[in-house]
This record gives sequence, structure tokens and C-alpha cells, in this order.
Amino acid sequence: MKRPFATSPLWLFAATLILIPALAPLDPVLSMRAQALPDAIVAFNRTITDFGTFRWMIGASAAVALLAWGLHRIGRNGPFAATMQAIARASLYVFLTIGATSALVHAAKLLIGRARPELFAELGAYSLAPFTPDNLYHSFPSGHSAAVGALFGALAMLAPRLRPLFVLGALAIGVSRVVVGAHYPSDVAAGLLLGLWTAIAIAFLFARRNVLFRLDRGWPKPEGFSPHPPAGT
Repeated sequence: MKRPFATSPLWLFAATLILIPALAPLDPVLSMRAQALPDAIVAFNRTITDFGTFRWMIGASAAVALLAWGLHRIGRNGPFAATMQAIARASLYVFLTIGATSALVHAAKLLIGRARPELFAELGAYSLAPFTPDNLYHSFPSGHSAAVGALFGALAMLAPRLRPLFVLGALAIGVSRVVVGAHYPSDVAAGLLLGLWTAIAIAFLFARRNVLFRLDRGWPKPEGFSPHPPAGT
């Protein structure tokens, strides 16, 4: 059965092709206006912006996965064994999504070498210095945005009914990166979409092995959320 556009990866591909080129010409003006917002708004965004760091996400998801798997092994004949196994698999999925996104985003930053907004007065908004190790030239894509795109993207794949909340959370952290002057809007869009792409790709890998997800009309659905039976049953 052919999937509708809204439930296929095509909408994300279309968003990538449209959103980033559309935002790029507006980067300077949007960045300057965001940084010029009232002090209270800027202060709030400084408070929330560091939620989007890879380090704590990787550590937390790995710790939960190991703990849940250990409890599953210890009580594998007990009443909570299946629950612990499911938690371990979900945490592993989140860990792999965030880890893969981290590798991709850091490689892209080094390859592209876009100057950050703090160098705008000196170099403008579109200066590139590929393979420069200096963090001042690691603006595109936004690492914080990629991290929350991966985390909230993975959670959205696991809990489809809560997707609007996860979208709002990812957008809030992404916007904060512009407000605090760390990134341009197109950097943020690229980071969010990269994280989401990775979450979907790894969900497909899990689904093809019938682990945590299963393919329902060609789309990975978490076990227990879809009313359709697995193919071949």
C-alpha cells in the first residue's frame, strides 16, 4: 500500500530542500533581531540553551540502557523482565541515534567551516573555512539543535501521540541558539533536520530486524502503537 506523503520520509526531504535555502538569505537580519530581543528573553534562552548538549544525552541513554538490561538479565523470569527489556532497547535506540548524529554533525562542521555570528562584523554571514579546527568556524550545522533533533526525534518515533510536545521542545532549544548568538537560523534548521533524519533512519534499521519497531505500510511503528498486524501474520 502506498503511504500518504505526511507519513513518508519525503516530507522531511522536501523540508530540507526548501527550508534551509529559504532561511539562508535571511540569516543576518534574523540573527541580529534575535540577539536584540529584551534582556529577559535573552536570559531565559541562555538558561535553556545548554539542554541541547550531546554529552549528557549520550551518557544518560547509555546508563539507562545498561541498567535496564542488567535488571532484565537478573530477573529474566520475573514479572518485569519484558518491561526492562523494552526500556533497554528503547534506550539503546536513543543512544545510537544521538551518537550517530554527534558523529555526523561534527564531521559536517569541520567539512563546511562556517563562521559563527560573533564573527559577522568581521567576515559576514557566509564566510567558509573548511577543515578549520577552530570552534569559531563550526557554525553549520548547529550541534545543540542536532542533539535535540535526535533526542526529540527518537522520542517522537517511540511515542507518536506526544510528537507535538517533542516538536515544540526541539524548536525552543533551536531558537535559543539564535537568540544567544551561537548560530544562524539556517544552522539551526540543518541541525534539527539532521537529528530527525538520523532518528528515522535508525528506527528503520531496528524495524527491519523487528526490534522495538516494526514496519507498518513501510514506516517504522513502535510495538504497541499500531493497530495493524505485522506483515506475514
